[in-house]
Amino acid sequence: MATTLGKDYKERIVPELQKEFNYSTVMQVPRLEKIVINQGLGAATQDKKLIETALNEITAITGQKAVPTLSKKDISNFKLRKKMPIGVMVTLRKDKMYEFLERLVKVALPRIRDFKGINSKLDGRGNYTLGITEQIIFPEINIDNVPKLQGMNITFVTSAPTDEEGFALLKKFGLPFKHEK
Repeated sequence: MATTLGKDYKERIVPELQKEFNYSTVMQVPRLEKIVINQGLGAATQDKKLIETALNEITAITGQKAVPTLSKKDISNFKLRKKMPIGVMVTLRKDKMYEFLERLVKVALPRIRDFKGINSKLDGRGNYTLGITEQIIFPEINIDNVPKLQGMNITFVTSAPTDEEGFALLKKFGLPFKHEK
């Protein structure tokens, strides 16, 4: 069963974008391919429990098992060895992706203090990365059990060829951008 956002994409967003950009077929309409949540934990070189805590938090937030990211090379100044866990990430697709996006837009983002919207700078290929400074904006996280506030990057990967089309797609999904392009 498709989630409400997934259904909304097929029924409302596709026809609107097709009309707005004069696509000849629905296959040309950009779509949200995946959402990647990434949390870098440089302090994990000293404290191994940080990785475990972050894995549990990201898994709770997304509803999908997170995996540790490993370092690629030795850097002695940072006390870093090759293949040491230094972050966690999870890639969401299909229903889990739409479910997470809906919770992000309707529940988590409005909980940010003094929230006025998110920046509208895309990467040049229609993708967007949103930086969040505290993981406690998600209702799945119990503030009492948080040893350290951690930020995270949430990347929205779209099939849009241009920033303009990617921006229009994400705007229709309800991402609260600060100012229109």
